[in-house]
Amino acid sequence: MITQYVEVLPEGKTTPDFTRKPIALTIQEGKLAFFKAVVTGDPKPTVTWKRNKGDVSDPEKYQPSYDEQAEEYIMQFVENLSNLRHIEVKPNGSAEFEFEMDLKNPLSQVYLYKIVWMGKNVPLEQGEKYDITVSEDKLIHKLVVKDCMQLDKGIYAALAGIKCSSAWLIVEADNDLSMRGKKTARKTTCAGGGEDLEKIVKEQQDQLQKDIDDAAHMANGISEDGAEDSGLDPPRFDLDALGEFSKPVIVRAGEKATFKMPFMGRDPMKVLWYKEDEELLNDTHVKLETTLQHSRLLLSKCQRKDTGEVKIKIKNEFGTIEATSKLIVLDRPTPPLGPVEVIEGSANCIEFKWRPPKDDGGSPVTNYNLERQQVGRNSWKKIGDIPGDPQSYRDTDVDHGRRYCYRIRAVTAEGISEMLESEDIKAGTKAYPGPPAPPKVVSAFKDCINLSWTAPTNTGGTNIVGYNLEKRKKGSNIWSAVNPVEEPIKGPPGKVINLKVTDSTYTTVSLAWTKPTEEKGVQDEVKGYFVEIRPIENTEWSRCNNNAITMTSFTIKGLKSMAMYWVRVIATNDGGEGEPQELDNYIIAMPPPVSPKITDSKLKTFMVVRIGYSVRVNINFKRVTISNTDGGSQLLIPTSERSDTGIYTIVVKNMVGQETFSVEIRVTDDPKPPGPVELEENVRGTVTLSWTESPDEKRDDRLHYMVSKRDSVKQTWNTVADRLFNNKFTACNILPGREYYFRVYAKNDMGLSEPSASPTWGTEKRREKFTVTVPLSVAYNFETPPSFLVPLKIHTAPEGYECYMTCAVRGDPAPHITWYRDNISINTNTNYLISNTCGVCSMLILRVDTKDMGEYKVTAENPLGRAECSTKLTVRVTEILVF
Repeated sequence: MITQYVEVLPEGKTTPDFTRKPIALTIQEGKLAFFKAVVTGDPKPTVTWKRNKGDVSDPEKYQPSYDEQAEEYIMQFVENLSNLRHIEVKPNGSAEFEFEMDLKNPLSQVYLYKIVWMGKNVPLEQGEKYDITVSEDKLIHKLVVKDCMQLDKGIYAALAGIKCSSAWLIVEADNDLSMRGKKTARKTTCAGGGEDLEKIVKEQQDQLQKDIDDAAHMANGISEDGAEDSGLDPPRFDLDALGEFSKPVIVRAGEKATFKMPFMGRDPMKVLWYKEDEELLNDTHVKLETTLQHSRLLLSKCQRKDTGEVKIKIKNEFGTIEATSKLIVLDRPTPPLGPVEVIEGSANCIEFKWRPPKDDGGSPVTNYNLERQQVGRNSWKKIGDIPGDPQSYRDTDVDHGRRYCYRIRAVTAEGISEMLESEDIKAGTKAYPGPPAPPKVVSAFKDCINLSWTAPTNTGGTNIVGYNLEKRKKGSNIWSAVNPVEEPIKGPPGKVINLKVTDSTYTTVSLAWTKPTEEKGVQDEVKGYFVEIRPIENTEWSRCNNNAITMTSFTIKGLKSMAMYWVRVIATNDGGEGEPQELDNYIIAMPPPVSPKITDSKLKTFMVVRIGYSVRVNINFKRVTISNTDGGSQLLIPTSERSDTGIYTIVVKNMVGQETFSVEIRVTDDPKPPGPVELEENVRGTVTLSWTESPDEKRDDRLHYMVSKRDSVKQTWNTVADRLFNNKFTACNILPGREYYFRVYAKNDMGLSEPSASPTWGTEKRREKFTVTVPLSVAYNFETPPSFLVPLKIHTAPEGYECYMTCAVRGDPAPHITWYRDNISINTNTNYLISNTCGVCSMLILRVDTKDMGEYKVTAENPLGRAECSTKLTVRVTEILVF
């Protein structure tokens, strides 16, 4: 609901409004939920979140925020879960895992998720090896690993819906060699029991408070790695990388352009590149490279036409993100546009002008380079560079009566264009203009006389810049000036531009135009306009306005309905009236005609009708003019036959245009079944079916066949082939000792025919004897001291990212692996995820910090010896921009 309190808004102010409203959410319990809204208004509105059932003032659960970059208001709901505790036991004892879940309302009818225990990515079940128990309130789940051995160590996880909690089990080697392979008294250990209960509860509360603080920090808009945290993992860009990518890439013609964009998000992600909204694919001039962390676009041999917008689009199951940049390819400009227009050609001056190049090559035109040639000579004289604006030149170094030719080239920072060559221009003879024709009286009033005259036929080789008018009284010989000599009467204006009809009815016509271009001495400034009209059957024009109008639009009223008229507009000023500008065609006093248009967007372009049924096609369309109402058309075939199959087209036509719509109608019926089915074995383990075609196959080109199979074991019919347009099919995986049955159906747009059944097919199962010779086993001692096959590598990781270290070790018996940081064991440190799978030792640091820098060492020990390897971790600190 939006309430406006004022009737008249101040200038430049707007009422609050939603550009994007929050949408309804349906999510699983325990999953992060958030609402987003975009609000506009000036002054900036105050946004308040409310809930129809309950209060949203709890800051630990409801966290509103505002994203300034996206201009979004966000309401986020934060929940926290506890985790398993890591437990270490002896190999002859038992390991027990325990975790707790909180039920906010014990009286609520909430069905908890089924807990699935996983060990080394394999589901665990109740049995001799594992003991799984659940408390009465269904909130405490326990896993007991009995008789732990070295093979039992690793990661154990509890899965509840979309949530997962994991812990490590470390089994220490038994140093007593005499007890190896012998069972001892079973030992058990219980996490969170006895005297350690209060300590465990306190640690869980501290961890819970830390998780709440971290979630509140992430809900403020920007996470530590610069990405917006929404509880999911959509694609996202680093702000610094996005700013660098948005900068235009400028290259010269023939060079290569490179665009690189790092990104983050959950795999799999699809990366697409576009140039001017056209997808780019790998070819001779385009190369795309994409890794898990960045994507690169390489454009080789760029041309000027490649200039445009470049866009990268990345999407995964959680969302889509785009970033745009611009490619600018610099090249030489194109030649200036002609033809060269002569402004003045007098005895001592030639002045001409031209138009700028159509494409400046990406750099502004700074100068024009001119050359001149006197007609009759072979050499060209360099005039030099002139400023780029205006595009004109006045040559005063000319001889009377000579002809000259000019070459013009555009100059930019990228080079010089090809030349534009003018026609021959003659330096005219110096002479005064001839006299104009005697003036004529157009109209006379008691205080005004309107005169007109014709320009002189001889202008003296230059343009007429104006006229001086004198007068004398009848009976007097003294002439007096009408206008000052220094302010001559200028020439009339030119024709109006872009005269067009903007609207029309049965009694009016609205016109609009653009004022004439001004050209000093030729077409001077316009002062007003006259609109004239004449019926198509008359030859005399009549003016619609007695006084000149200054606006460039006019509405002619009082027309006869459906009558045809010619219309023209005349520009006028102190120098007189210019030439009239007429419309290209006559006008009709009626509303603007509209081309017909089919309005039903749900029309079917293909129909299948059973023989004997009626065929009815309704077509809705728009009429020609406003006076007509919407109409329709209907095609009816009372009793259809196969011969009525075909394409039917409707044409809606008027005086303005036409539109067509086609629909294909196919008249058919349920197909008849195919002929008898024969079976044949060409290859062992297969059977080939062949049958006689259906009688309807020749009359229906869409008819095809479907084959079903049943054997004596499964007793169910399964489709093994469909859309067969021939009369043969080979079935595979035919096992001996079973009986097989086949059915063949004919199928078309109406449905299936009755089946044609095949004879029973079966082969006897052959049994053959075979003898196995087991070689004698020879005892061999495989025990070896530990050694590293693949040592640790030096790592350099950005702050906030994960770091993964691996090495490979061998030895028999399997050596015990211990990790150290700065000579301190970290095997029991929960900040490091350590695993040893088949001799591959790995350690994962989820979020690297500067405190994680140092020397990391791995030692491998067994009764035969000891080996170690080490490496160093360097953390690269990145600057975080906070807006």
